Amino acid sequence: MKLDTLLAQKLVQISAIKLQPDSPFTWATGWSSPIYTDLRMTLSYPEVRNLIKVEMARLIMENFGDADVIAGIATGAIAHGALVADSLAMPFVYVRSTPKDHGLENLIEGDIKPGQKVVLIEDQLSTGNNCMKCLNTVRDAGGIVLGVVVIFDYQFSMAAKALRRAKLPIVTLTNFETMLDVATDNAVISDTDAEALRQWHSDPENWTPMGINAVD
Repeated sequence: MKLDTLLAQKLVQISAIKLQPDSPFTWATGWSSPIYTDLRMTLSYPEVRNLIKVEMARLIMENFGDADVIAGIATGAIAHGALVADSLAMPFVYVRSTPKDHGLENLIEGDIKPGQKVVLIEDQLSTGNNCMKCLNTVRDAGGIVLGVVVIFDYQFSMAAKALRRAKLPIVTLTNFETMLDVATDNAVISDTDAEALRQWHSDPENWTPMGINAVD
């Protein structure tokens, strides 16, 4: 079984990805969404946690072999980034999208020296806004960002365009389309629910759950 299919299957099985077209979630963006992803859940499952660690490390070595530092994007990717950095015996930092409101008000926790080559670790890529903020933070600190490795990619066009404009290569372990195929093939959701998820994916900002009338 291919990695993206295997991982998508495991994420659905452990409810790290929840699918609820009939009872949607509300994202921080304010969007109604039939899907919610909490990849922190994988930390409680050693088999899944180790799969992510090993495959992320492999992808980093294959795609960004001259990296000097691993940087986890706060907060969801801090633990995964630290595990990957440890397995590669590399320095680790984590990056906030906004400074903490006390103490040194750091955006970067840890040490990045100017000229060091950095790989960002992100748990999930949706709008891409958080990733772009952290990219600019590392660049402002003098780091050279080689790329970003993502566990789950929502495959939104807005994120893909932003990363292309920033000339930031992305490598992903699994993605929305693969997850949807797995969920449908394993009868986790019905064909009707799968169609609702596809409609949401095509226009997440304006999606309205079935049976609920949009308000002008």
